[in-house]
Amino acid sequence: MNYFAHAVGFLDRADADPHFVAGTAVPDWLTVADRAVRVRAKHIRPLLADAHGPTAALARGIVQHWADDARFHGTRAFVETSLGLTVLARGALGGDDGFRPSFLGHLLTELLLDASLIAQDPGRLERYYGLLERVDGDWLQAVVSRAAPRPTERLAAMFWGFRRERVLWDYLQDGKLLVRLNQVMRRLRLGELPGHFAQLLPEARRLVESRKTELLDAIPALV
Repeated sequence: MNYFAHAVGFLDRADADPHFVAGTAVPDWLTVADRAVRVRAKHIRPLLADAHGPTAALARGIVQHWADDARFHGTRAFVETSLGLTVLARGALGGDDGFRPSFLGHLLTELLLDASLIAQDPGRLERYYGLLERVDGDWLQAVVSRAAPRPTERLAAMFWGFRRERVLWDYLQDGKLLVRLNQVMRRLRLGELPGHFAQLLPEARRLVESRKTELLDAIPALV
């Protein structure tokens, strides 16, 4: 699951908590900003009972992220959809038999599910970013550093950039999505995707859309 899918089930609640919503994104923000920092259940557990409400809410969001991913990645719909997208990616990359196509199959399933959810109700994405505007990046970094085995000095900047750039809107347009994909590819040193890779994205979107109901069956149940 990607950022928006992790949060979308909680955005329409009258009591939607911005710190909980931010928590659902923390593991993925850390993966991008500071891969050396990992928080585990044993690190988060003490925060769940924290008397400071926002801290406990952030911790619940992180736990929610883990539960969502465990369900989602174990479903038949995810496995089959990511496999189908792997085949498309391999064909577009000239029969590449390395790791790239399977990674792209996984990644595209998640990003294009977000895109479908956003297109279905763009107002929810506005609400998502509105909730994140109510979270302080320095506070977020301090809480995560308190829980992690080693502190992070990069999470706040990642959070502010994520808010400022409104990255998730780019998933709706093939050209902009390719730019975002190549940012990931460069970060992981997997090699940039050629411009013609964007030509498979309409078919990839149709494939994810055709499995959308099954993919959504896995998310999100409140833990």
